[in-house]
Amino acid sequence: MLGPHATMLRSSVPVISVCAVRTGSGKTSVSRKLCQLLRLRNKNVVVVRHPMPYGKLTQQAVQRYSSYENIDRMGCTIEEREEYETHIDAGCTVYAGVDYEKILRQAETEADIIVWDGGNNDFSFFKPDLNIVVADPHRAGDELTYYPSEINLRMADIVVINKQDTAELEKIEQVRRNIMTVNPDAKIIDSAAPITVEHPELIRGRRVLVVEDGPTVTHGGMEYGAGIIAANKAGAKEIVDPRPFTTGTISETFRQYPDIGPLLPAMGYSDEQIHDLEQTINAADCDAVVIGTPIDLTRVININKPATRVRYGIKEIGDANLEEVIDVFLEQVSV
Repeated sequence: MLGPHATMLRSSVPVISVCAVRTGSGKTSVSRKLCQLLRLRNKNVVVVRHPMPYGKLTQQAVQRYSSYENIDRMGCTIEEREEYETHIDAGCTVYAGVDYEKILRQAETEADIIVWDGGNNDFSFFKPDLNIVVADPHRAGDELTYYPSEINLRMADIVVINKQDTAELEKIEQVRRNIMTVNPDAKIIDSAAPITVEHPELIRGRRVLVVEDGPTVTHGGMEYGAGIIAANKAGAKEIVDPRPFTTGTISETFRQYPDIGPLLPAMGYSDEQIHDLEQTINAADCDAVVIGTPIDLTRVININKPATRVRYGIKEIGDANLEEVIDVFLEQVSV
């Protein structure tokens, strides 16, 4: 299999790549904070996202998103929206598509700096000037046993050990030891992933259905996500298992991934799947819905019961931080 040195494209503007050791580690939160820091320093930032198109790929060579209207016009899946909308909310333009040579050349025309927002645990398609990798102590050890997770870890300039506010200390230290074993020169940033709920009163003392980010709890192997953590923290009376209410493609998802916990993955790779997701939510016997995906799901489907969003970000908790990293980087590249 071709590795990064044989496949990475070279950019005429500086590139910061943000990759991860597993999907759902929190790399988009890191990318979002990097973009914020760069914009505060008056840099034009363009985000290039790992490929996500579905359907007629010949019509999706280069995709540019700068507004919700762009997303709606392109008929994006829920999974695409989860990766694009938060960047658009922050005022950033996002590129994606199929032909990454063309994507790169177009992005270069409007960017001082390109931020590669990696998908799953794949490595960057562009040669980075700064390589940041996010590790997840909830899945400690995966950074050495998944491909290409270990490639990312070995190439990293910076490793962010994320989610430390909800992970076991033993697992955090296991990840730290693994980093130091295979990449002792990497700088480690310790980080929490603070979670907030828009309307906790809709959860407290109630029976709730939790909708989580689909990729994280399916092929990402997590049995829970931010929604479950938020529901428990907010004092939910019961987490309602969606299995008795699933239909069509959502039922098939649970057959394909039997280890999913008592939550509903926000699957939406097709119109049929989005319809089945809506039908499942509306059929569920619950008092409220907790939306743990990064998007406003009510923009995509109609929910017939009270719903509240869960939001999460990144907060450095040690001496090392991303702001310091960015300032050093900008001095080095002289942008």
